[in-house]
Amino acid sequence: MPEKKTLERARKDASEGKAPSTQAGEFVREEMDHIREGKHGARSTKQAIAIGLSKARRAGVDLPPPKKGKATESTRKQAARNNAKGQKSPGAKPSRTRSRATKSALKREGRQAASHSALSRQAHASARRRGAANRSLAAKKAVRTKGAAGAARKAVRSRAR
Repeated sequence: MPEKKTLERARKDASEGKAPSTQAGEFVREEMDHIREGKHGARSTKQAIAIGLSKARRAGVDLPPPKKGKATESTRKQAARNNAKGQKSPGAKPSRTRSRATKSALKREGRQAASHSALSRQAHASARRRGAANRSLAAKKAVRTKGAAGAARKAVRSRAR
């Protein structure tokens, strides 16, 4: 069950007309916070992000499942199921037994998945997969939203890597 604060932030994003992926980002952030607080762990950063996206779908964020070929068939099916459930009855509580089993399994995992370096590595790898044109668009958007100085700082940071 997501925290009230997270739901409010996601609703605010929705009312501002932001993309579903932006709304879902709030749930991913909550997941990272939980791992950092020691509430539970995750095997990898990818798993932590997946948990957040799943929560977002079940909370009613209209986030479509990944496209064919981008994820395994079982992952796509589960994402579609979560999305359908969230659209029909958002915020429905999961089974207590299942919830407890999941939590106890995650408690045995490490806490390294939410570290700054792990998140940075994940973002970098994800950007590389997107291709040069997409990265260029992201840089141009940074100039529009952050201003030239902010975008320059971002460029310097990525070049330093």
